[in-house]
Amino acid sequence: MDTRTLGSNGLEVSAIGLGCMSMTGGYSDKPDRQEMISLVRTAVDRGVTFFDTAEIYGPHANEELVGEALAPYQGQVVIATKFGWDIDPVERQSRGRVTSRPDVVRQVVDGSLRRLGVDAIDLYYQHRVDPEVPIEDVAGVVKELVEAGKVKHFGMSEAAAGTIRRAHAVHPVTAVQSEYSLWWRRPEEEVLPACEELGIGFVPFSPLGKGFLTGTITASTSFDAGNDIRSTIPRFTPDALEHNQAVVDLLTSIARRKGATPAQIALAWLLAQKPWIVPIPGTRKLHRLEENLGAADVELTADELADIEDAASRIEVQGGRYNEAGERMTNL
Repeated sequence: MDTRTLGSNGLEVSAIGLGCMSMTGGYSDKPDRQEMISLVRTAVDRGVTFFDTAEIYGPHANEELVGEALAPYQGQVVIATKFGWDIDPVERQSRGRVTSRPDVVRQVVDGSLRRLGVDAIDLYYQHRVDPEVPIEDVAGVVKELVEAGKVKHFGMSEAAAGTIRRAHAVHPVTAVQSEYSLWWRRPEEEVLPACEELGIGFVPFSPLGKGFLTGTITASTSFDAGNDIRSTIPRFTPDALEHNQAVVDLLTSIARRKGATPAQIALAWLLAQKPWIVPIPGTRKLHRLEENLGAADVELTADELADIEDAASRIEVQGGRYNEAGERMTNL
């Protein structure tokens, strides 16, 4: 697989990464651990070198899984993880709030290092901006961790352009991670221009719209209220799904012409936006992994991109991407 570079410090990763969050739950039933370890290792065999996890996923269980899966490949892959949620270390449960106090960050980094089984974290994101802690203080403590050899690169997630600029002035930000796809394009307004100006890479999570842009979800699809986060998201109500089908229809029409799938077109569209954009689609199935990685070989022409842009401009997506509480947790 081709590689791309995140940030001005030269963090080289595969053009498509792998989001690992769902491998320990969050979407329907909890998958088999050994099957997920096998899937991660298969991804390496297929050329993936960029893997995304976080302390909050599980909590802790996802880092443990990723650490075990990638142990044979140390030095060959890039592991990104995240801090910034208040987690009870004994109960391993979120307390439902964010925290990026420097004393907390200094403490939790050691837990992530231990669970991942590495000497240094390749890319350490602040998962959500903490309104109670100046971003300069957060960037300062990550700078300390870099100087101590515990972290190699600093990242931010769901941060506004102004916040990114302030952090970058203290310590270089290598990558910004936010949701970005044909049905969520707000990063284009301010965040992507700021990244381009400052030489920061951009990592879209949910590049397939939490599965919607694959064309496998319809208005009649149900989501388990106890196990599937989509059950809480306004965009996944039946009415919104029916309305937003126009986005999938657009992808499907392009896919037919290209001999590809809607998911591959959605990912190829992202790859065509900027050479420093690296999407991290998540999956728990081998055939979906192979489908997603195949997007790296789909080249959209300038005319095809213009057609997508024209058609997309006439579609008004319905429903929020988070519920109100979730949206308040972002800095956007």
